[in-house]
Amino acid sequence: MAFAVVLVGGIGASRLLPADLPVARYDLLLLFGVALTVLARKVGWDDARDTAVILGCHVVGLLFELVKVRMGSWSYPEDALTKVAGVPLYGGFLYSAVGSYCCRAWKIMDLSLVRYRPRTMAVLAAAVYLNFFTHHWLPDARLVLAVLLIAAMAGTWVHFTVGASRYRMPLALAFALIGFFLWVAENAATYVGAWSYPHQLDGWQPVPLSKFGAWALLISVTFVLVARTRRRGAGDAGIRSASGETDRTGTTGGSVKDAPALATS
Repeated sequence: MAFAVVLVGGIGASRLLPADLPVARYDLLLLFGVALTVLARKVGWDDARDTAVILGCHVVGLLFELVKVRMGSWSYPEDALTKVAGVPLYGGFLYSAVGSYCCRAWKIMDLSLVRYRPRTMAVLAAAVYLNFFTHHWLPDARLVLAVLLIAAMAGTWVHFTVGASRYRMPLALAFALIGFFLWVAENAATYVGAWSYPHQLDGWQPVPLSKFGAWALLISVTFVLVARTRRRGAGDAGIRSASGETDRTGTTGGSVKDAPALATS
């Protein structure tokens, strides 16, 4: 969470810099993102696996940006030396921030999954990612993929700790909540000039609510990457598959409660 907050805060602060600086703002933000990644590792926010996830998210995000900017979905209107095909290289850090958040939340809240279907989720996450490209030329399958994701997550619970209590909620609900807060964060990011949608070029306007649904789908890509590293790094500890291959559910003492007003019965 700290990575994302500091990154967006740095982007906002960069708007206050003088316009006649010898270094372009986007170039400075790239240096800032690299420095922030190194700092996160040094102070212990992220370990080696987290850094690998963050770098993976950066690459996935840059590829996404290259296609979407080319298709005119949004733009980076300022000039920069570190700009490739209209995309400044710092843009990948916006996705890295999401990866960093997932990694930190997994550690701090001691997340564990019950009845998680890793192979099915990986296939669907890949399909979601590809659909965000192919819908420019082929029929948009996001509604179908949303239904398939919900079906794949049926019965999957995420367990987490807040204070001294252990809670759980459906994974599908967790995706929806993360998608909503990413939509809120996207409004903040576009407001401070991280990028601009076509309708924002003449002045900032709110990001369409439809992007909330897009983020709820896209978070599956980051989640699958993070869950994969958790399984490899801990010998599948804390993740019980749908067929019950592992024993530990991640419950740490006491009973597991449904998240208040969030989890279904």
